[in-house]
Amino acid sequence: MSHFLDLPPLSAAGFAAIEDQVAALLHTEADVIVTQGEALLPLEAAIRGAAHPGSTALNIVTGPYGQTFGNWLRSCGATVVDLAVPFDSAVSAQQVAEALESHPEIDFVSLVHAEAATGNTNPVAEIAAAVREHGALLMLDAVASVAAEPLLTDEWGIDLCVIGGQKAMGGPAGVSAVSVSGRAWERIAANPAAPRRSYLSLLDWKERWTDAGRTVLPHAPAQLEMLALGACLDRIAADGLPTVIARHRAASAATRAGVRALGTLTPFVREDAHAAPVATTVRTPAGLHAAELAATLDPALPIQPGGGALAAEMLRVNHYGQASGLDTVRACLTALADATEADGAKALAAAEAAWDATV
Repeated sequence: MSHFLDLPPLSAAGFAAIEDQVAALLHTEADVIVTQGEALLPLEAAIRGAAHPGSTALNIVTGPYGQTFGNWLRSCGATVVDLAVPFDSAVSAQQVAEALESHPEIDFVSLVHAEAATGNTNPVAEIAAAVREHGALLMLDAVASVAAEPLLTDEWGIDLCVIGGQKAMGGPAGVSAVSVSGRAWERIAANPAAPRRSYLSLLDWKERWTDAGRTVLPHAPAQLEMLALGACLDRIAADGLPTVIARHRAASAATRAGVRALGTLTPFVREDAHAAPVATTVRTPAGLHAAELAATLDPALPIQPGGGALAAEMLRVNHYGQASGLDTVRACLTALADATEADGAKALAAAEAAWDATV
């Protein structure tokens, strides 16, 4: 009997077909490179390809990943202008436009679409318009937003769009992807400090794979992860992307409504318009340690404490992929009600009303 891991090698045509599926998901006709590692790989590759001594970057910080991007940009020798907002809110296009106007030398902008770690999301379409008017290159971390909210890469003018499969897509963590616009390729090719002959080199992939006709893979692919990525893309296509997005939006709205009805907890992100559909963050009151509360819950539930300093005051209810269903929302709210001695029936009623109003 054949072992379930006895798989035929993934062909170059199969790899290319998965890249094409990613391009369709991102609504882009730009080159898409599926990278063989989790999303920090293409994020760092994009920054190290585009940033260099003499360049000036606007780094928008709405959560922990923005802080990481700033460190990478500085290590490339770029001058970095940080635009930071409280982690329980979103940045506005007006704030971005004002930063660009104050620093006309900015030629690169890094932005996180949705921060799963803090539960906020940013208005990318409006921000991208301001960046394009300024003439800078825009890199977007869409790892937590893809399949949870609209992502129109070409229409919005995103030059480098990075995604991962492990959040709203409901797929694997071991592969990721980046779309690269013509403007971005020109910028990277003109950068003498861009990585070459390196795992961080997008130019190597372009020359050895994309421009070579995608007929011979430059190295052995992460086969199981690639097959898993293809499977989750097939599932999204079968459900219909608008349906998947609506389900995540409904899960977020229902969870926020249920948490408010509990009375013992409050949404961490204050305004509904700033809340990411991929994960709902919840603030615990003074005296109730979030990580200690999380430790009492069923580990099968998609609830975890915040990271770092937020572990004391924040819980995160993830709506990743198949966890975006109403049954999962109900189970999470019931557990939180029991743990905080709140009215679970009231929370469930509020959640179900919000779900019905959203889908």
